[in-house]
Amino acid sequence: MKIIITGASGMVGQAALIESLDSPTVSEILIINRKSIELKHPKLKELLIADYSEIPFHTDKFIGYDGCLHCMGISAVGIDEIDYTKITFGYSKILFDSLLKINPDMKIIYVSGAGTDSTEKGNYMWARIKGKTENYLLNLGFKDAYAFRPGIILPEKGVKSKTAWYNAMYSILRPVFPLIKKMKGTIGSSDLGKAMLSLLKKPIALKIIDPLQIKNLAKNFTENDL
Repeated sequence: MKIIITGASGMVGQAALIESLDSPTVSEILIINRKSIELKHPKLKELLIADYSEIPFHTDKFIGYDGCLHCMGISAVGIDEIDYTKITFGYSKILFDSLLKINPDMKIIYVSGAGTDSTEKGNYMWARIKGKTENYLLNLGFKDAYAFRPGIILPEKGVKSKTAWYNAMYSILRPVFPLIKKMKGTIGSSDLGKAMLSLLKKPIALKIIDPLQIKNLAKNFTENDL
């Protein structure tokens, strides 16, 4: 497979990238970032775009890819609805529209989060906008598309959050990670990456994937499955 990953500097994107680099079934990875992650690997290519509104000018770079793991996201803390909508829905829409023009057979996975509001009418701004983004993707016309809704993600294999206090908390809690990981709604970052790769090659009917389903997909993951 040849895949595209967005948000590779964040925790979710890092998880997707690490598992993709480790998998022999992934032959090439194009990451789309604002800044270089400064990683060299034979599989890895990097497209640096300062503003996602520029994506339509780079569609020639997306030709030949089989899937996209859209892991880019921001916290809703301290940001107003207009800006959050622009980044979460607006930039995602630009990416999805551009990929659809290049290859409607491409398989897309968008990572939103537990609590996302599919009705787009709830009280929480972030949940409504992520729900709008999910709905747009799932009805756009790709051959296959999924919305991942992870809950608490425990960092593994060197994955780090971009938020300093998250990393401090994870450091304190690391000795009890095995117990926390058994909790409903909690997954390891490795499971998240494996589950996404599994769906790129083995589609399922369910399109909104919750933490338990992520765990099940990862549990059943083997290279033979891919």
